Amino acid sequence: MSRAGDFEEFAANRAGRLFQVAYLMCGDWHQAQDLVQTTLAKMFSVWGRLRRGDDDPSLDAYARKVLLRCYLSHRRLRRSGEIAVADLPESPATLDDRSGTGTDLRLTLVAALRTLPPRNRAVVVLRYLEDHPIEAVAEMLGTSPAAVKGLSTRSLARLREILADDRELLLRP
Repeated sequence: MSRAGDFEEFAANRAGRLFQVAYLMCGDWHQAQDLVQTTLAKMFSVWGRLRRGDDDPSLDAYARKVLLRCYLSHRRLRRSGEIAVADLPESPATLDDRSGTGTDLRLTLVAALRTLPPRNRAVVVLRYLEDHPIEAVAEMLGTSPAAVKGLSTRSLARLREILADDRELLLRP
């Protein structure tokens, strides 16, 4: 298979999962699409060096690492580009006001994730959604396992605080 065909197959198989991770990290549908496109573009430029064999798990790890770095880099660049608005959006409805469907619960979780700083959000997504060990997350972030543990502990405490009243509904089977 050609280099381009090989990459197209990889991208088609992995883009959906990369998008899910990107969306949970950034909380914005369009930005998540941009992050996945940037990630895949960066991977394509070095694809010849990366490709070793069929279904190489290191390719997935490399893709997540590139995605994480794109996300954190974008967050640093975006800080100066944010625009203040005069009118605040309506406050979100509480779970008591909603039907309690799976969609509502997911939106509640995504909204809670948005309150976390970028690195904290990345740790939560990689540790608890992607189920990566502490050492792998530390390597992706370029930090120590102790720092990941600290970020994880503080992030979970913050999420518990934010979701205080909703936790029972979120944890029900």
